[in-house]
Amino acid sequence: MTALKKNRRLGEILVDKGVTTPDQIDIALTEQKKCKEHLGRILVRLGFATEAIIRDVIGGVIGQESVDLNRAVADSEAVSMIPKDMARRLRVLPINFDSSRGQLTVAMVDIFNVVALDQLSAHVAGVAEVIPVLAGEVEIEKAIDQFYGFELSVDGILNEIETGEIDYQSLDAESDEYSQPVVRLVNALLSDAVKRGASDIHFEPEEGFLRFRYRIDGVLRQIRSLHKNYWSAIAVRLKVMAALDIAETRAPQDGRISLSLSGRQVDFRVSTLPTVYGENIVLRVLDRQKGIVPLDKLDLQEEDRTTLKVMVARPEGIILVTGPTGSGKTTTLYSILSYLNTESVNIMTLEDPVEYPMTMIRQTSANETSRLDFASGIRSMMRQDPDIILVGEIRDDDTATMALRAAMTGHQVFSTLHTNSALGAIPRLLDIGVKPDILAGNIIGVIAQRLIRKLCEHCKEVYQLGDVERNLLNLKVTDRQQNIYRPRGCKLCENQGYKGRIALMEVLRFDSDMDELVARRGTPKELMRMALSKGFRPLADAGAARVRDGSTSLDEVSRVVDLTSRLKHT
Repeated sequence: MTALKKNRRLGEILVDKGVTTPDQIDIALTEQKKCKEHLGRILVRLGFATEAIIRDVIGGVIGQESVDLNRAVADSEAVSMIPKDMARRLRVLPINFDSSRGQLTVAMVDIFNVVALDQLSAHVAGVAEVIPVLAGEVEIEKAIDQFYGFELSVDGILNEIETGEIDYQSLDAESDEYSQPVVRLVNALLSDAVKRGASDIHFEPEEGFLRFRYRIDGVLRQIRSLHKNYWSAIAVRLKVMAALDIAETRAPQDGRISLSLSGRQVDFRVSTLPTVYGENIVLRVLDRQKGIVPLDKLDLQEEDRTTLKVMVARPEGIILVTGPTGSGKTTTLYSILSYLNTESVNIMTLEDPVEYPMTMIRQTSANETSRLDFASGIRSMMRQDPDIILVGEIRDDDTATMALRAAMTGHQVFSTLHTNSALGAIPRLLDIGVKPDILAGNIIGVIAQRLIRKLCEHCKEVYQLGDVERNLLNLKVTDRQQNIYRPRGCKLCENQGYKGRIALMEVLRFDSDMDELVARRGTPKELMRMALSKGFRPLADAGAARVRDGSTSLDEVSRVVDLTSRLKHT
């Protein structure tokens, strides 16, 4: 196929998508005969289309991921791996280095340029595998000037700030913001947090210094401390990025930041709170790549996954997910919705706020500014012909009543509830005013979950258990050959002894016997006895099983689950 025919095909696609008109394509093709440039570049130069649109259209046609470099944050480790003259010559930009996988993500104008890929691969041979992603040519040239023209490491930026003065006026400047070291410092901290798998970033001012902490695998870890002189500039920059009022320092504020990090879109939910020593700012990392996990890819034990699939197969009723904040409830719910998401069903959600956008699902934010609460939101959604409804949280009688009414009228409803256990959901719903005869027959099941840290596979070590520990794990004297592990710490897990997290679940499925007990207000002991007879496995048992199979340690399970109840049965 000739280049002209290829470009004619690209032009037809752009016309079909309404990006350009046939006349504009003809003009661009005529111009191309004179200068032999790429059709996309000519269309941008003539003002007929933007580079971002051309990039996305080409990416969609060839089925290749594209990246918007205008919102990209530099990765100093990746940039240091490719020299500037090589990046400019090959029209490429290193945007992320994943050391655990040995992969270097590189933005390219032409991802099928074999010569460029060969040269890049040869340059990083033995260190990394090159992963190409599509980007616009002008974006790459601009980003090369920014990423290579300034210091990008946190230590280097701090040194730059110490030797110069901060221009506060330029912190919100759109043009040439990379010349301002505080802009690069905030970007470097956010990029570092995402690369290390943090779920939250804490900026905490003390009397004489500023503390940075990341929450990694559910545990806060101090990253570094800075002099308090840095804080006012960092706070202003974060507020500018989150579109908050930089003059307001005495009232809490909430906002959102969206950036391109490591070649993908990452959102941050920003919360500010005045404290004695200044504003405390916490960012919740909303990484879409990690937030929406296929149900079969969730690290669940097989019996839990099977029970879960049986529960979601019921066409109407309500499924509740319980657990404390940060226990993975949202991830579980989104995984279930992703599993059920097909063209044949209408899925609607009401969340506070919407954390991860999902295709084909109608998502609505319930908040005070929109004057839409959960109860009135469910009422409105019922008129939108839904098949499946997700309600962010059941907080009061009105929300609970409306959610159960939706379940009673032939809808599948999912929601969260704050209780310590699956069985604890029943007294909690009764406490907020739901009648037992309404609960009976309408609850499909309740999932209670916690997240526990996984032992690092590279450094975990076997140790001898004491009598109490054997009791907790139901190990007999004859089970001496059973290996139980504890953390040690190595370079690969940053000397933590743990790397990654897994879910502990207790899945309580309701049937006619359980419904009958609920209807006549059975005691917690009766409910537990009935559940156990149906094969229910409490969180403590699930945790003990994870210790026995070597996934985690006894100390880690004890941190999040009460294991003392197991002592009574041994």
